[in-house]
Amino acid sequence: MDILIEHTEGVMAIAFNRPDKKNAITAAMYQTMADALAAAQDDHQVRAVLIRGSVGIFSAGNDLEDFMKAPPKGEDAPVFQFLRRISGFGKPVVASVAGAAIGIGTTLLLHCDLVYAAETATFSLPFAQLGLCPEAASSLLLPRIAGYQLAAEKLLLGEAFDAKEAQRMGIVNRVLSAAEVDAFALAQAAKLAALPASSLRVTKSLMKHAHEREIAVQMTDEAVHFGKMLLAPEAREAFKAFFEKRKPDFKQFD
Repeated sequence: MDILIEHTEGVMAIAFNRPDKKNAITAAMYQTMADALAAAQDDHQVRAVLIRGSVGIFSAGNDLEDFMKAPPKGEDAPVFQFLRRISGFGKPVVASVAGAAIGIGTTLLLHCDLVYAAETATFSLPFAQLGLCPEAASSLLLPRIAGYQLAAEKLLLGEAFDAKEAQRMGIVNRVLSAAEVDAFALAQAAKLAALPASSLRVTKSLMKHAHEREIAVQMTDEAVHFGKMLLAPEAREAFKAFFEKRKPDFKQFD
């Protein structure tokens, strides 16, 4: 199973389990996660959700081969189902990040309530490097969380940054050793699961309510641009270069 779902004392853990592919996410994996979040929303036994990777890797982002074979089309595409579910999820979501979190591996964290990272964690948003644009409302949320200049640096250049910088930017709550991050994040999720569900639900709703429509609109706008750019020559050159293990040549395009 590329996605593992486990239940422990009120916490549903969603784990990426494709380490041989650096936990790159396929459409089937997005669908599994979307369905799990939908079920958890209505399951009174689930009081908090934990998202984590496998040993040494969180997620390399979209599986480009799968992505190119079946690019997301329409609102019902699995990736968009997942993004709507995690963005609108009414219960606490905790993330544990060890190793690399690339692309949506980073942007999904912007929709989590608590994020804990290992000292070994790295983050990157290489959309421009792939001839694409941001997704998951990151073009709205990252400037709001980190400030415009820091967000612009990460989204325009797409260069990797470490866990301490992610913490300074406000993406990560705390940085821990790789050996303890998963256990700590699970313990934090368990703390949340032991608290009154109604209090957590209302508190989260009050914090997020004012921005829900903005996020939904931004996701839609991003998806329109993303879909067009995915078919453009720049993205085709970026993906071709990726599979050929060379640097892309963007100078041929205006």
